Amino acid sequence: MAVTKKGLQLIRSGRLADPALRRAVPVDILIEDGVIREMGANLAAPDSAEVFDAQGLILHPGLINAHTHGHGGLARGQGDKWTLELLLAASPWISGGRSLADKKLSTLICAAEMVAKGCTAAYDLYYEFPMPSRDGLDAVAEAYHEVGMRAVVAPMVADRTMYEAIPGLLDSMPDALQAEVSRLRTRPPEETLAAIGAVLDAWSWAGHDIRAAVAPTIPHHCSDAFMCGCRDLARKHGLGIHSHVGESKVQAVVGLKRYGKTLVAQMDALGLIDENFTAAHAIWLDDDDLRLVADRGGSLAHNPGSNMRLGNGMFRLKRALELGVNVGIGTDGFNCSDNGNMYEAMRSASMLSKVQTPDPGRWAGVEDVYHAATQGSARALGFKDIGALAPGMKADIVFLDLTATVWIPHNWTVNQIVHAEDSTGVRHTMIGGEFVYFDRKHTRLDVARLARDAEAARERLEEANAAMKGLYERLAPIVASFCPGLASQPYHLNRYMCDAGANGI
Repeated sequence: MAVTKKGLQLIRSGRLADPALRRAVPVDILIEDGVIREMGANLAAPDSAEVFDAQGLILHPGLINAHTHGHGGLARGQGDKWTLELLLAASPWISGGRSLADKKLSTLICAAEMVAKGCTAAYDLYYEFPMPSRDGLDAVAEAYHEVGMRAVVAPMVADRTMYEAIPGLLDSMPDALQAEVSRLRTRPPEETLAAIGAVLDAWSWAGHDIRAAVAPTIPHHCSDAFMCGCRDLARKHGLGIHSHVGESKVQAVVGLKRYGKTLVAQMDALGLIDENFTAAHAIWLDDDDLRLVADRGGSLAHNPGSNMRLGNGMFRLKRALELGVNVGIGTDGFNCSDNGNMYEAMRSASMLSKVQTPDPGRWAGVEDVYHAATQGSARALGFKDIGALAPGMKADIVFLDLTATVWIPHNWTVNQIVHAEDSTGVRHTMIGGEFVYFDRKHTRLDVARLARDAEAARERLEEANAAMKGLYERLAPIVASFCPGLASQPYHLNRYMCDAGANGI
């Protein structure tokens, strides 16, 4: 594999982050062909081994992003005071008109930032309009390969637009605006399913640890038949399914109205939820939903940054863990959380757990958050050999500089990784024994060229998408009025901070 360095390597005298210990202790790590073979103190260096001195550096497993969107890289920082539904309304403007080169470039931006901030693998739900393409998804995989990351790439698909999926939204618009919105329709479901099948049949990246999956975007944006088609494609190829479930209260309310049951219950009735299933966000899941996901062996991807940024509410991290659900942590897309910083995501996950109740016994601890961002996310991605530093695991290692100000003084290692580290301490990032980021510089990527290419694309796409921006500006007041009205309707769970005191958590 391209992300695997061949031969023997010995990392000498680093300090291993261990949740079981308050402070990281010195360790040597022997790596063979990109896999950890032995760990301990004062290991003998084989004659042929390349020795790397890690004194003064903390070592932790590469962080794993359980949910992101590579198409968001070129759309960073485009909006403020956006709900999820406003973001979806803006999508044709901020993500439209992309060439094949743009699709790769957008993903390169994301991958470059993640690697520089200690992330070594990601679950990417990539969106192409009007439907996924082999060339487009290959370009996404090529971007991860070029930077040196592992990834799961899932074409994000639906057979209904948001305007068709939210009852009454289309009818609330003037006729002329309805006609314009109708031109944004997805392709017929059979065409989209055939396109996904073509992508999966031709997928050639698994040998580089860039795997495929299927992502029916939001349950009620998909007909039951379409969801079942996605399920069947995933099962045929032995792949994961990833969907946004209960991200906003609008989704939860619409799901209950449409199905007479929760979104999770509906997806389970269709046979989608099993050990290969991941629900992103999961804010508006009740205890029965959480128990069902746990019983089926599924995972949740907690995205605290975008959950706050889009005003969607507070995920019950501690409760999900208490009920036995596997939870990973993600950053979501750069178009709605504005960065790929997993340290920030961990910190936010910890803080959000703690503001929901005055009882510390009901808070997630730093060990919980650290586990979620490493082993929990690895499980959500379907990887069994990343997420921890141990013999037999792949050598995906982040090296943190103890002279960085966030480590002065060094009191409690895992606590400081979660609460203090902000990525400024990242000195090196290793994936499969290869330093893809060394001494705070990318080894595979020309970042100056990336910046030039991104600015040129931004300028060109701004002009190309001017009409779509105009359409969004006419849609925004309607969406901003209609959807909060829908979200004000009663639901049996409350996840807004303003509701928590009166209605419980």
